[in-house]
Amino acid sequence: MPQSKKSNMMEDEKGVQALWHLEPKDMTKDGIKHSFSSSLQYGLAKDRFTATPRDNFMALGMALRERLVERWIKTQQRYHRDNVKRVYYLSLEFLIGRLLGSYILNLGLTDQTQKALEEFGLDVEKVRDEEVDAGLGNGGLGRLAACFLDSMATLGIAAHGYGIRYDYGIFNQKIVNGYQVESPDEWLKHGNPWEFARPEYAQKIKFYGNTNMYHDKKGRLCVEWVNTEDVIAMPYDMPVPGYQNNIVNTLRLWSARGSEEFDLKYFNDGDYEHAVYEKMFSENISKVLYPNDLTSMGRELRLKQEYFFTAASVADLIRRFKEDNALFRNFPDKAVIQLNDTHPTLAIVEFMRILLDEEQMDWETAWDLTVRSFAYTNHTVMPEALETWPVPTFEKLLPRHMQIIYEINDRFLKELASEYPGDPDRLGRMSLIEEGNPKKVRMAHLAIIGSHSVNGVSELHSSLLKTQLFRDFFEVFPEKFNNKTNGISHRRWLMKSNRPLAKLITEAIGEGWEKDLYQLEKLAPHKKDRLLKKKWQQVKLDNKKILAEIIRSQTGLLVNVDSMFDVQVKRIHEYKRQTLFILYAISQYLKLREDPKAAIAPRTFIFGGKAAPGYYMAKLIIKFINNVANVINHDKVNRDKLKVVFLENYRVSLAEKIFPASDLSEQVSTAGTEASGTGCMKFMMNGALTVGTHDGANIEIAQAVGAENIFMFGLKAHEVRDLKRGGYNPGSFIERSPHLREIFAMIRGDFFSPMESGIFEPLVNNLTQSDPYLVCADFESYCAIQDKISEEYQDPEAWTEKAILNVARSGKFSSDRTILEYSRDVWDIPVKTPK
Repeated sequence: MPQSKKSNMMEDEKGVQALWHLEPKDMTKDGIKHSFSSSLQYGLAKDRFTATPRDNFMALGMALRERLVERWIKTQQRYHRDNVKRVYYLSLEFLIGRLLGSYILNLGLTDQTQKALEEFGLDVEKVRDEEVDAGLGNGGLGRLAACFLDSMATLGIAAHGYGIRYDYGIFNQKIVNGYQVESPDEWLKHGNPWEFARPEYAQKIKFYGNTNMYHDKKGRLCVEWVNTEDVIAMPYDMPVPGYQNNIVNTLRLWSARGSEEFDLKYFNDGDYEHAVYEKMFSENISKVLYPNDLTSMGRELRLKQEYFFTAASVADLIRRFKEDNALFRNFPDKAVIQLNDTHPTLAIVEFMRILLDEEQMDWETAWDLTVRSFAYTNHTVMPEALETWPVPTFEKLLPRHMQIIYEINDRFLKELASEYPGDPDRLGRMSLIEEGNPKKVRMAHLAIIGSHSVNGVSELHSSLLKTQLFRDFFEVFPEKFNNKTNGISHRRWLMKSNRPLAKLITEAIGEGWEKDLYQLEKLAPHKKDRLLKKKWQQVKLDNKKILAEIIRSQTGLLVNVDSMFDVQVKRIHEYKRQTLFILYAISQYLKLREDPKAAIAPRTFIFGGKAAPGYYMAKLIIKFINNVANVINHDKVNRDKLKVVFLENYRVSLAEKIFPASDLSEQVSTAGTEASGTGCMKFMMNGALTVGTHDGANIEIAQAVGAENIFMFGLKAHEVRDLKRGGYNPGSFIERSPHLREIFAMIRGDFFSPMESGIFEPLVNNLTQSDPYLVCADFESYCAIQDKISEEYQDPEAWTEKAILNVARSGKFSSDRTILEYSRDVWDIPVKTPK
């Protein structure tokens, strides 16, 4: 090419680049002010006279969005230009909560935003309160996914989250006459300022139909999936910024749309309902988080949800791979697909279907690429919680995938039979198909054999996977199994939700811990510093006053801020043992009734959490807690010594007020039942001490802080197992516990339900006859450790020193550490450790 022509082309390219170049958005206070007023006027067509509080939130959101987008585009351009290896994180839940505060923090605009709004006469906290929690998750699983996305962006990992854009998230909870009452969570009612629709990347998702098999001219077996009912997966993108590093990753959520808006023929014939039936039926897929699976239709909808989002995600990530790569055999070098629990396991089969049916690969090559590309995180230790699907339902909904699963299973069992000849029991235990009527597909087994990595989420959990739950698989694939103890984003759970404590920490040890949480260890030598302890106590008291006001406004109850705030907030489930906590509260109440002058350390027992709508016993536990609260709180014998509070509608934004105000963290699940738990980490990071069983991450917290700085009690996992094997009889423990005998007699005598006779009989029968989670067995040990806690709380200086040490040793429990371990051990992605 002549030099002059080449020069002209380069000049033209520079000209095009100049046309597309925009000056970066001003990150100063004045820049925020200008963007805010511009967004209000030109984006919302409002002025200062007509703007509502919601408008102010939307305008601020749009102002921040501009700054996010310019970093977002540059980040994605760099990922494509450098053809980096990407992580695709598939999760049915993303409990992201409110995002405005996190975006402000990660952009480094906290002070600028506050000052800008003050000049408009606005309070940034009140503006933030206008945002609705995005409750796209049920609890720890979804919150973990959100923390992981934050850490991946902060560490500069090219990551993409994939999930479902539910129209209605986890339900809103009201407490009416002590009962949980659910109502829809209309989080999209007023729009979502953070999302961007991407219709150009919509995917067609198939269901039902049948398969046709034939051989092509080259003799290769070909399979067509035909006569399907199709649904459109519409993607919506949300930015995920790293902490002050100009990196913005993507969370892509899929929404279901009908393949046709309506049938014109039915409409013209006057059958208006039938005309839009397909659209309505299709869109049910992304309508609600976790449809009730007590009915066959509910179970089928749940399976549809899982295939819908995994199929759309796999198609999308393959599309992205092909943009920058020509050879499919390089896929594992450029992408890794992490499954967050068993819900996305269908992605393995869908990936195989595409490689076999669309890419025309042979089985061995396709399976090798699949295993090298997928990794699986397990989140349960209970066999009954492992997901299975009835074969008839699966076969009807996904006929081609059922064929592939049968083939995977056939090949796998043949390999097993050759390695373990004469051991048919092992083949039955490890088969992907559980025999019975009907037969069922074991999704966890599929996830294990279809992935190159299988990890638990705490040291105890990972050990139990290898020695109990998946022992057979560990014996066959020991190299696959590893541990990745969960972590939390300290940016959300300390820097954002407890700014006074974060500021105090920086005063004490300087900056740097924000990006490397292990630097909190520098606090330990200062734990006896009198001025630090005094300031620490004041921060805790101020946070308790904030929570006390929330309690007053929500329940009308005045609580003593000088009392110990003793807190258990989490999903309501029998294994989490909210019953143990409330039975202890009753025992303290009985002491006061017997002796009103008894020296009892004042406590406020605080509960929060939601029960699954179809979980009868969990909902009865909520009712019981509220009835007990009603009796205790209205008995004058208490004065300010005891209060019981149930905070309704527990969610991320409420949790951000609870953790900073807590003195004692209740982590009392039966040993061997909690995979990890991350609530314990949030309490610890905010200076609460832990009372806990030898379960999940409690064990690792104890290792980090030392036995003298945590309150451990109860049976250990192997003792629980031995007790159950020997024939557990709760009656023998009740007989040895005068407190339990008296409490159960009171409940049976309707002391806590005088107008609702017998209402708690099922709860008492469950505890006294079967007690599946050993509440009675651990009760006396629990009371004994609580007596020690009450005694130690009377010494505020020593208690504060323990609190400071707990925060100092919380560095291990950052999700940054967890993600660094995934990157090193599972994803094979080098990451620079934050400086």
